[in-house]
Amino acid sequence: MKLTVFGATGGIGRELVRQGLAAGHDVTAVVRDPARLTVTGARLEVVRADLTDPEVLRPAVAGRDAVLSGLGPRARKDAGIATRLTRVVLAAMEAEQVRRMLAVSAGPVGPAPVDEGAVDRWMRGLVSAVLKDVYADLSEMEAELAASGTDWTVVRPPRLQDKPVTGVYRVVAGGFPARGRFISRADVAHAMLGMVGDAGVVKQGVGVAY
Repeated sequence: MKLTVFGATGGIGRELVRQGLAAGHDVTAVVRDPARLTVTGARLEVVRADLTDPEVLRPAVAGRDAVLSGLGPRARKDAGIATRLTRVVLAAMEAEQVRRMLAVSAGPVGPAPVDEGAVDRWMRGLVSAVLKDVYADLSEMEAELAASGTDWTVVRPPRLQDKPVTGVYRVVAGGFPARGRFISRADVAHAMLGMVGDAGVVKQGVGVAY
């Protein structure tokens, strides 16, 4: 497949590039600073862009089978960035009639597990209160995707870890795995790549966790 990755220098984005290349895909990585992208490969194209103008991004998404986004706030002060940047990406995609889009959100943005226990309910409430602005940004980003003409999927992980890919995790379309408290960035990327061709998760939020 031909894939474009936004946020390619972040933890999940870098894994999307690395694992996409390892699977034999042609990968275009869109970055603001190419020097920060440590992944290399014969099938890799690196495009420098600051994500302010959809017209500039059109060549980076034209003819692609899917666009994958690891864009999002890295700290509370970055709240608002996910919605703003995703809006620009969507405009470029729609101009080029590219339909498949997968983006990273967060577990607390989606519905709680049906059988959520008291401890997990308390933890969810605490984290949601502390990161209220971040989750409001991600929620608005999800709304932008839902209103777009793309075949979107949002992937909602819990707390992220810097650990190797395992390929072993739980996936719940339209919900979230019960007692799912952690997952590695590498496994989030693995899950996203596996969902590219999955019609069952189109236009859905998908919870992923160990």
